[in-house]
Amino acid sequence: MYDRGNGASNPSGTTVELLAAAGESAQALMAESLKARGSSLLHQSILKVLADLGPHARRDLAARVGAPPAEASRVLDDLQSQGLVQALVVNAGGRQEVMALTAAGTAARATALDHVSGVQDVLLASLTKGERAQLHYLLRRVCASAARSGGSHPASGAR
Repeated sequence: MYDRGNGASNPSGTTVELLAAAGESAQALMAESLKARGSSLLHQSILKVLADLGPHARRDLAARVGAPPAEASRVLDDLQSQGLVQALVVNAGGRQEVMALTAAGTAARATALDHVSGVQDVLLASLTKGERAQLHYLLRRVCASAARSGGSHPASGAR
């Protein structure tokens, strides 16, 4: 991986490594912030899907967030016990449980976005407001290119 300490001997050869290192740092800071509040990245991923895309069958949520079904189910049970999601039983083509966001879940999602903004402020502290806007624009273009090439882009719905 990229050595963050001494710069790069071939700057054009390390852009992907720098993006990966920045992503790892961002993910670690977000996970730490969420853990301090009794949550996880998977909790927030599920809340995001439900907020952005609406109700989902329990098994479809696991696939959507890329988590093992057992782990996603455990997190859904946790979110349900906190009153952040609710289960609706639907009998269309067979019985299935559809998970939907509650009002409390919507509020929890908004609070999480505030914490993400705090992580962003830590990561981008050395950038000016204009540089932050430019970086955001460039990263959205990079994510769009990755999506067109078949790569996944979890930040596509980012603020």
